Amino acid sequence: MPITFRKSFRILPGVRLNINRHSWSITTGGRNGPRRTTSSTGRRTSSMDLPGPFGWRRTTRTRRR
Repeated sequence: MPITFRKSFRILPGVRLNINRHSWSITTGGRNGPRRTTSSTGRRTSSMDLPGPFGWRRTTRTRRR
């Protein structure tokens, strides 16, 4: 069984610092609005809870090398 590490810190209301073994990321946004995450590896994710049966929608972009 692999050992995993993940920790999340609330820096300010609506801003979180997420740390794992390989990278870190900052998430901004609230419970009721869109959420944006930027990772140290270059990945950017936007997600939002849509009303009704649509649930969560997520868009991910990676950094081009």
